[in-house]
Amino acid sequence: MEKAVNAVKRIGVLTSGGDAPGMNAAVRAVVRAAVFRGIEVVGIRRGYQGLITGDIVRLNENSVAHIINRGGTMLYTARSKEFMTEEGRNKAVSTCKLLGIEGIVVIGGDGSFRGALELSKCGISVVGIPGTIDNDISCTDYTLGYDTAANTAIECIDKLRDTMQSHERCSVVEVMGRNAGHLALYVGLAVGATAVMIPETIETFGKKEIVRCIQDARLNGFTHYMIVVAEGADSAADVADYIKQELNLDPRVTVLGHIQRGGTPSARDRVNATRMGYYAVELLASGKTNRVVCMHTGGLMDMDISEGLAMHKTIDPQQLETIKAMSGI
Repeated sequence: MEKAVNAVKRIGVLTSGGDAPGMNAAVRAVVRAAVFRGIEVVGIRRGYQGLITGDIVRLNENSVAHIINRGGTMLYTARSKEFMTEEGRNKAVSTCKLLGIEGIVVIGGDGSFRGALELSKCGISVVGIPGTIDNDISCTDYTLGYDTAANTAIECIDKLRDTMQSHERCSVVEVMGRNAGHLALYVGLAVGATAVMIPETIETFGKKEIVRCIQDARLNGFTHYMIVVAEGADSAADVADYIKQELNLDPRVTVLGHIQRGGTPSARDRVNATRMGYYAVELLASGKTNRVVCMHTGGLMDMDISEGLAMHKTIDPQQLETIKAMSGI
């Protein structure tokens, strides 16, 4: 069989922004897919800062062996203020030219894709893979790390519920999500929360409505309550103080924090990371640039990064209606 002709001979792969379970699986897929096609691969460590400083390592099949099940990122990650400057980007482009890097796969979130867009303007072929536990990248239904983070939060809340039920208490749990409530809403549905507070609906469902849900639950015979709060909506401590003031309860506050980012990636994150990594290499090999890999209804597609960044992601209306019914909102 005649070997395919590749538009690039050497590519780089980097992870940027917050780490997410599945990033290692995506790096592995990029490396193996590239090697399969006869393309050389280098790992760019510490995100865009590593591209500026030349923090580069050669990668092959052995380099990425046994990392599919590891959380975090073997390439490390960082946010680079220097890359936000024209001088910093020029240094990054110089590194690419010096090392013969013709294309880069960027694994990260919106900020990482904006950086990739700038590289594309400088003549470097780029493809983005969405990786963030927030699941807030508008152009894709799914982002790497979301499923694992949700499962981690669910496991923690299930354990909290045991003691809350035993002591007949109210628990207020804060989950990550920055300014997006996708994770909190999904987790709230999965744990059967008394109420969920997310930034997208904060004007119509805030602390007062949380109190009403607890009152209704008590009238229905419940003596323990689980409140899930997205960090972008309010702090769990503030919500707990309000509940104490209004209902004379003594809520217990739990901030799950960065524990949600770590841990062994779920099967879903591993498989999707592998599919996306392979797809990204195929795009670069075919000569495409300035693309982001997207998932829609389980299938993969790609779109222009600028187009993807311009989109706005809304909360799933079916999930929102369901949580309203389940909570009696």
